[in-house]
Amino acid sequence: MTSFDDRVTNGISVLSAIVDSGTFAAAGDILNMSQSGVSRSIARLEARLGIRLLDRTTRSVSLTDEGRRFYEQVMPLLAGLEEAAASAAQGAAAVRGRLRVNLDPYFSRLILGPRLGAFLESYPQLRLELITTDRLGDLVADGFDLAVRFGNPRPSTLVARKLLDTRMVTIAAPAYLKRYGHPKDPRELEKGHHVCIQFRDPESGRPYPWEFHKRRKKLVLETSGSLTVNDAGTLYSVCLAGHGMAQVMDLGVGPMIADGRLVEVFPDWPDERFPLYALHPSRHHVPAKTRAFLDFIVALLH
Repeated sequence: MTSFDDRVTNGISVLSAIVDSGTFAAAGDILNMSQSGVSRSIARLEARLGIRLLDRTTRSVSLTDEGRRFYEQVMPLLAGLEEAAASAAQGAAAVRGRLRVNLDPYFSRLILGPRLGAFLESYPQLRLELITTDRLGDLVADGFDLAVRFGNPRPSTLVARKLLDTRMVTIAAPAYLKRYGHPKDPRELEKGHHVCIQFRDPESGRPYPWEFHKRRKKLVLETSGSLTVNDAGTLYSVCLAGHGMAQVMDLGVGPMIADGRLVEVFPDWPDERFPLYALHPSRHHVPAKTRAFLDFIVALLH
């Protein structure tokens, strides 16, 4: 059985050029090869197949019966390969097909979702599949083209692009502050007089530490509270109801602070940041659909 190696694929291209042009010399001109190079390529193909493909005279070249059967069988396959290659190249430049994205639920609900319609209307040939989850998982094995996640990415072969750093703020409802008092210094939270709602880190399974940053000064505190959540919507609703205070990202909470539903408790500790990253498998030959979605997200955030 003949294997499909370079001698076969290169020889087929040369054979096709000879049949189309009628002579070895003309085929050489088409392929930018010498006439002797064309002859050697055909000889290698004939040796690999174990048949004679061409009858050659000083004036003409014609296919043998075996050569004609081979040519008629292989040319539709070669045309299919060329069509597939052209389609793939077009797909790399056109925003179309399926795009599967792993999304942080907070980002999806508060930032992306309300403005997603404009993106879909711009690319009618795209089928977008958004999977919101609190874990990245295995991006490649799970079949994702792209992920958008908060937090510093763990070491991997994925390409990581930082999209922004959002400020972390400590918030409480006016009703909570009226009941428990407004602490003046973060270290008051360690004394047990305040209820701090914990948020679980999906990677470690443990609550995020409460940190406070002011220029080069950093505090990491042991806070107390009987409630731990893993959903930002639940965190906001419990906080808005006045049960406790929470640490959240400034991204998305600004309007609730502006209209007075929530209060920033320690505005003089403004320097803690939390990053948002886009992650994808390779920096080479990034499909147009992936680039378009990344560009859309960047435009949302700036």
